[in-house]
Amino acid sequence: MTQMLPEPANVDAPPPSDERQTVGVSQGRLILRRFLSNKIAVVSGILFILLALFSISAIGIGPIPGWWKYDYTSLNPQNDGGAPTLSLWPLSFGDHPFGQDRIGIDYFAMTMRGIQNSILVMVIISLVGTAVGTIIGALAGYYRGWLDAVLMRITDVFIVIPVIVIGAVVGRATGGLGVVPLAFFLAMVSWTTIARLVRAEFLSLREREFVEAARVAGASDARIIFKHILPNAIGVVIVAATLLAASAILLETALSYLQLGVRPPDVSLGLIISDNQSAFQTRPWLFWWPAVFIVALAVLVNFVGDGLRDAFDPRQKRFSLRRTKEQAAPSTTAPASVQGRVHPETPSS
Repeated sequence: MTQMLPEPANVDAPPPSDERQTVGVSQGRLILRRFLSNKIAVVSGILFILLALFSISAIGIGPIPGWWKYDYTSLNPQNDGGAPTLSLWPLSFGDHPFGQDRIGIDYFAMTMRGIQNSILVMVIISLVGTAVGTIIGALAGYYRGWLDAVLMRITDVFIVIPVIVIGAVVGRATGGLGVVPLAFFLAMVSWTTIARLVRAEFLSLREREFVEAARVAGASDARIIFKHILPNAIGVVIVAATLLAASAILLETALSYLQLGVRPPDVSLGLIISDNQSAFQTRPWLFWWPAVFIVALAVLVNFVGDGLRDAFDPRQKRFSLRRTKEQAAPSTTAPASVQGRVHPETPSS
């Protein structure tokens, strides 16, 4: 009996392309690669940056003037009842592309100022709220015991009370101080979700071998928390901070709409809608322009947050029928060389 055996595999053959791509690549590069592969998140991040830069360059910031000839406080003669002069084809801004309000203020300048304030509040709330929530969650998850119980009961108190109610009280007390103090005080009540997530990560990571090795080596608690555990939980922190930024935009808009946030003479997108809601039937552009930018800012930040979540957690991959078929093809279809090879049992002569 003779049998034709398959040829031995070439041990010197290079590894598959997927393995060659992952060998020697750092975790940061893998995360960046996964994020860049999410086209919706990348485009959303670019559009958000462009929108922020456009609003800053249009009316300036602080003492730096912008290229737009009107500001958000000056009164101007009304043209054609304050109707918008924007023309899409051919593209032309005109004197007042977004129109004018009932007293003649340029609505384009007001909207750009509202975008600036919304982004400023979003940045402050996300940074300060993330810092406070990370510190509280890290201390509670690492030390546990009575400190964990006290910090989590304080967190529960803030969670039970609706954020809009706390924000209304804060806005009533600090609305006249300006946008920055309002954002800082709102950040003090927006850290609860991040604290919960960080605490859960620390409870899991504090029992790992590398933490035990750091303790044996004599590392202090502060070094273990900030040098060993926190870098391994940074993915959860970044994703939670991005989602907090989107909710911060809506929180500030709601408070300003209720006249509890930004106060005149400053401008906010929610305040613009609140001041012009009575003119919705006669001059709808006074409502639609700030509403469009509120939705755009929130949606863009949410898309970026979804992309970061998928990048830091590769287990949450979207289902792709084409990728599934491509992966299943090698296992269901044998190569041509194998299909054409026959292994008959021939009788010996």
